[in-house]
This record gives sequence, structure tokens and C-alpha cells, in this order.
Amino acid sequence: MFEFSNVKKMTYSAVLVALGVIIPMVMPIKIMVPPVSFTLASHVPIFLSMFISPGAAVAVAIGTGVGFMMTAPFTIALRAFSHIIFAIVGAYLLQQRPEILSSKKKNTMFNLGIGALHSIVEMAVVFALFMTKSIPDAEYSSAYLINMMLILGVGGLIHSMVDYYIAFYVAQRTVNIFSFPAFLRVTKAK
Repeated sequence: MFEFSNVKKMTYSAVLVALGVIIPMVMPIKIMVPPVSFTLASHVPIFLSMFISPGAAVAVAIGTGVGFMMTAPFTIALRAFSHIIFAIVGAYLLQQRPEILSSKKKNTMFNLGIGALHSIVEMAVVFALFMTKSIPDAEYSSAYLINMMLILGVGGLIHSMVDYYIAFYVAQRTVNIFSFPAFLRVTKAK
């Protein structure tokens, strides 16, 4: 029986945190509309951690949030910390129902659901910052708020789904090297 050790989980989590901090700093594909930013592959480490365990997902979400506190504006860092919510929900679902990964339809629905949760929580963060007038250089009007919510809602959902598929592809192609538990549980169940 396969046992994924705590040392291995911690090691993978540490590497994923490092990747989660580095990717936004070096990735050339970025869209910035403050307080919104979209960097291709920036969520991939968090999605990969969801394939390990809920604990790894929380650790990577917190670690990348701390990284964003050091490298990004406050509003973006708070959005990064909000990833804890979708990461733990996604990791828990994959732990309980790994068959999601073996069905194209279930995997797409999972991705859509996690992407929607991801976007909604980030919109809530920006809304709270807007209501407390904590967004630097923001125009505090209803039009500005509506635009930000649309950009975060639609753009965030698309960004999340693309990053999930990148992570899924990477995990699927490297499962024999990195032994992602969620994928191994699917393989064992067959």
C-alpha cells in the first residue's frame, strides 16, 4: 500500500510555495488592472498542492500569500490569502472523491466549481476593500465597483480554470515521478 509521508508532503509543499512566489515575479504574461492582476500559471502550485492533501493546500496557500505580501500590493496579497478557501475545499473534495480526476465531465465540473468559488471569494475581498476605501488610487464610484466585479468574476473564473488545467496536465504527466496522492488513489481504484 502506498503511503505518502509527512516529510514528502512538507517537501512538496515547500517547493510549491517557492514556485508560487517565483511564478508571478518571472512570468511574462500578466494583465494588470489594479487592484486586479492576472498572471498565467500563478495558481498552478496551489492546484498541485490540492492533489496532495488539504494540509498541503493550506500550507501552500498561506506560503504564497506571505510571498505576495513581500512582492505585490496589499490588495493583491489579500486576494492571494483568500486562496486558502478554494484550496482547502478543492483538496478535501479530491481526497474524498478522487474519481473526479478520471472523468472528463466530473473534472470539468470540479474545475468550474472551484473556479467560481475562487472568483467569488476574491470578489468579496475586493468588495470589502472597496467599501472600506482601502484600495489605493481607486475611483470610489458604482461604475468602478461594477467593472472590478466583472473583471474579477469573469476574468478570475477563466484565469482559475486555465491554471487548473495546467496543473492537472502537469500532475497527470508527472504522477509517476512526484506521486500526487489524488492521482494515485484514482489509479488504485481502477
